[in-house]
Amino acid sequence: MANIVRHGKGWMARVYYKDSTGKRKSKAKGGFKTKGEAKGYAINLEKELLDGGSLNDCDTPLPEYFWEWYETFKEPKISARTKKSYEYTYNVLKNHFNNKALSAITRTTYQTFLTKYGKTHAKETVQKVNVHVRACVKNALYDKLIPRDFTEQTSVVFDKDRTQQIEYLSIVQMKNLVAYVSNSLNPHFTSKYMILLAVYTGMRLGELQGLQWRDINFNFKTVSVRRAWSDVEDDFKETKNKSSVRTIRVNNDILNYFYALKQSVSPESSKQQVFLNQYGTVPTSNAVNKTLRESLKKINVEKRGFHFHSLRHTHVAYLLANQIDLYAISKRLGHSDIGTTSRVYSYLIDEYKAKTDTEIEHALSQITISDDDSQKANSKTVCSTLMIKP
Repeated sequence: MANIVRHGKGWMARVYYKDSTGKRKSKAKGGFKTKGEAKGYAINLEKELLDGGSLNDCDTPLPEYFWEWYETFKEPKISARTKKSYEYTYNVLKNHFNNKALSAITRTTYQTFLTKYGKTHAKETVQKVNVHVRACVKNALYDKLIPRDFTEQTSVVFDKDRTQQIEYLSIVQMKNLVAYVSNSLNPHFTSKYMILLAVYTGMRLGELQGLQWRDINFNFKTVSVRRAWSDVEDDFKETKNKSSVRTIRVNNDILNYFYALKQSVSPESSKQQVFLNQYGTVPTSNAVNKTLRESLKKINVEKRGFHFHSLRHTHVAYLLANQIDLYAISKRLGHSDIGTTSRVYSYLIDEYKAKTDTEIEHALSQITISDDDSQKANSKTVCSTLMIKP
């Protein structure tokens, strides 16, 4: 039910409704120049209620609602590093939406935000913010705080110049890196051991940092990923997802390096983390990336966007070049499904692409029938005809 009354020099509309608990509430808005405008506003609100919408909390600003949603549903179960990404999104929303009510945001409003924000940010950054907002909005929709999802049918815009392409090493570069690192190993400084195992397994940095000696089975030639490590909290944490818990098959080459490393540590340390250095700590992301950059410089490789995670890309590219099945690669990486692997690693390393192009060209050449093939086909036709009885 709605009341339309005089309010100062204009008109005000007040709509009464019951919230999800059955409590009677009202929502009012004034400043309408005519009674008809106020009545139209009230009719629209009542229509939203009849369509299953809710007026509860509709006036909550988007940044405020996002933070409440984050603290309730996300913060208790995510890592310290992931928390920072949500905090970043919150600050972005504060800067762009300020006190804009959740119910006042339309698809046009949100697309305008994506376009403006994306013009000065990389693709990955914009996508991450968009993913956070979309999840938050779906929660509001589920609780009937808004009548529709304003993030639907919107598209991410980004600055191509700020968006770095995935970097990886060619086979020759990868072999040169392994040769240099393996010939300069020092058990007191374990970053190079981490580089080697990343090349051979494609493990994430946090997974390597959390690796313990009991996770390496020298008899079965496997490395088991059971946990990860947080640089921020300086402690163990769960793996990225359930599928990240996995067992990876390796070969004797990499095992020999780690067998020698294990012999150099004390019996007490043999039960601890594999990559503890002489200071009793595990190399941080900054430390291992510094060692990687220095190693690449030694083999005359210059790749601006190459970092430790790029070794994971290199591992995948090498397996693809050797025609390893994509499903097997997906399981080895700990991806939840093969679609993730296919999407992220749709690129091919130079050697693999050249080989694939050659194979495609050869296959296409088989489509055209050669003169010899034509003569053989005609010969078979003649023979078949002669064998037909009258």
